[in-house]
Amino acid sequence: MKNINRAHRPDDADARRATPPVICYPTDSLPEADSRILHSARKTLEKTDEVLVPPREARCFEVPAGQFFRIISVEGPQVGDLNLWQADHLEEKFYSGKTRALHGTHLSTGDRLWSSFPFMRPLATITHDTLDWYGWDDDGGSVHDVIGTRCDPYTAKLLADIDYHHCCHSNLIRALAAHRQMDYATAETLVHDVLNVFMCTGFTHDTHQYFMKASPVRPGDFLEFFAETDLLGGLSACPGGDCSAEHSSDVAVCHPLLVEIFKSNDAALADYRPIPPSRYGRQHRDPS
Repeated sequence: MKNINRAHRPDDADARRATPPVICYPTDSLPEADSRILHSARKTLEKTDEVLVPPREARCFEVPAGQFFRIISVEGPQVGDLNLWQADHLEEKFYSGKTRALHGTHLSTGDRLWSSFPFMRPLATITHDTLDWYGWDDDGGSVHDVIGTRCDPYTAKLLADIDYHHCCHSNLIRALAAHRQMDYATAETLVHDVLNVFMCTGFTHDTHQYFMKASPVRPGDFLEFFAETDLLGGLSACPGGDCSAEHSSDVAVCHPLLVEIFKSNDAALADYRPIPPSRYGRQHRDPS
């Protein structure tokens, strides 16, 4: 929590605090996904594959460019931690911090999941969200956040002195290692901050601490994405269940999550143009 020392308050404190906020990254010139084409393509979706993610575990899945995938609640309220990589170059991975800076703390239809430097392009675009009715509640909470990093064994060890291996960080490491036949040490360097699918979170009004509360997700709800490039995804069914009480433990009731992959035969997709990798030349010149 941020320390506030009233003894250091200057005479012009109110004036300093009253300066207006400025949006760091205005998005008026940000290229948008062609919603007309994506809306048309969604009308002819045909399921090609599915992957069931067991409770307190993770699984990987592959989505070719130009196809769609959904993360679906199938048995009960459950949140999921999502990693995305460019399937042929895993060093290009989802950059939650820059996505947050561009689109805000919580994502929904039309928002895009941007990749890490030096690529800086959309990996996926959210095309449908059955929880888009939730908005912001009285606690300041909303769903699908890019705030939290993922539950992990290091923080569990620090705060509770336990070794807990079903946390999302370890789940994703095991899933990636198994899917791509690599050792855990290599996989851990590739696992990254997540999109917290279905998770309801925010910052408390008084201390501005990160909080979670019971997810509003119910069986049948889903979050849908369009793959802007060939994708490898990793999804962990968080050990916190609906995150109404705690995570990183075996106490919460947990449920599986289903990933479904779809292709579309809509001819309109032939006119869809994804954003290429960043055109910055990586000179990093000294401006002097």
